[in-house]
Amino acid sequence: MIYVFLADGFEEVEALCPIDLLRRAGADVRLVGVTGRMVEGAHGIRMETDLSADEMVLDRSLEMIVLPGGMPGTANLDASAAVNDAIRFAAERGITIGAICAAPMVLGKRGYLSGRTAVCYPGFEKYLTGANISAKSVVADENFITAKGMGVAHLFGLELVGAMFGEDAVEELKQSTMM
Repeated sequence: MIYVFLADGFEEVEALCPIDLLRRAGADVRLVGVTGRMVEGAHGIRMETDLSADEMVLDRSLEMIVLPGGMPGTANLDASAAVNDAIRFAAERGITIGAICAAPMVLGKRGYLSGRTAVCYPGFEKYLTGANISAKSVVADENFITAKGMGVAHLFGLELVGAMFGEDAVEELKQSTMM
């Protein structure tokens, strides 16, 4: 199971593109509402989530968590005790954690990117404490996958699919999505 955390102010494309690709690949993706069951994206798109952060269960079924960026969505993720608990749970177990745009800041502020190569939306590098900042658009370093922003949401989603299902699944999606 994959949790994608959505908070008011999330960047819609950074959430929906990876969700779509992961589901096309066969993943069990659950949308977790951090600021309520109904969340509104940075550009006014409203979505109903599958569960609230209070309903989230952290157990062996968790295979990945994903943090979309956007503002104030990232700030809302950063302030959430439930998101912090999920990140800690995943990091301690080597579970894949994906973050795009401003959202790598949530990981960086907690020290999870220290000594790792990572990327984020330009201007947020100061929050990636101890990270080696890459010029690439998407970076995977062990169980952490980070990406620069909305323009690379498809590549970020494919990297998440690769971490979950392998390169054959990525190639199938590239073919079916005309990439």
